[in-house]
Amino acid sequence: MKRTYQGFGGQPKPGPAIPSPNIWNWPEVYETENRAQDADGELWAALWAETGGWAGADVVDVGCGDGFHLPRFAEQAATVTGVEPHPPLVERARRRVAGDDRITVHAAGAERLPLPDACADLVHARTAYFFGPGCEPGLAEAERVLRPGGVLAVVDLDFTVRPYGTWLRADLPRYDPPAVDRFFAAHGFALRRVVSTWRFDTRADLEEVLRIEFSARTARRAIDDVADRTVRVGYRLHTRRRADRLVLPS
Repeated sequence: MKRTYQGFGGQPKPGPAIPSPNIWNWPEVYETENRAQDADGELWAALWAETGGWAGADVVDVGCGDGFHLPRFAEQAATVTGVEPHPPLVERARRRVAGDDRITVHAAGAERLPLPDACADLVHARTAYFFGPGCEPGLAEAERVLRPGGVLAVVDLDFTVRPYGTWLRADLPRYDPPAVDRFFAAHGFALRRVVSTWRFDTRADLEEVLRIEFSARTARRAIDDVADRTVRVGYRLHTRRRADRLVLPS
């Protein structure tokens, strides 16, 4: 996950970007993690199915980190815009996509996107900012930049799926998964649960990633729980389509 779950119930607090110790402090290890995630493409397939795809679309990736997913979107999108609040990650992202004129990266947060109204067909956020109550300003911004018929897709980890969810709950006991689901449902999102495989090249890579994602105690438990180089990880995929026309009161 790119962002740290903080505040009551694990929800984000308003204000400056919440630090993400994993990618902020260990970007090279986080790169290893990104390469291992969704090894069989379950999550990408679900994202395509639930959004209608992004072929020829204008895509915005909110909380894009160091831009790992930007080239993947650009394989089929018309344009891709990454938005990231942490300046060192912005520079890494810009280096990653240098030479591709279809991709741009902005230094900004989810609550104030430096983009015009109705400029995007898909706004995507993966394990970034949109963790539940407290993210309403970001929801409003996503709605502003989406064209009619466009989709906001929020991908986050599923705390109810073992084993990864068990480790998450050990470190974040106040996080309330049903409350988060109710929040997104109340804001008009559909929910699809996806179980995906993380597959690492080496056992050492897996252990290094677990150590940056969890407290020392939980990381030791996680390392003991995993027998090989793969971990099954649950995700929640929340999607909401912007209305394609104005609905007037009767």
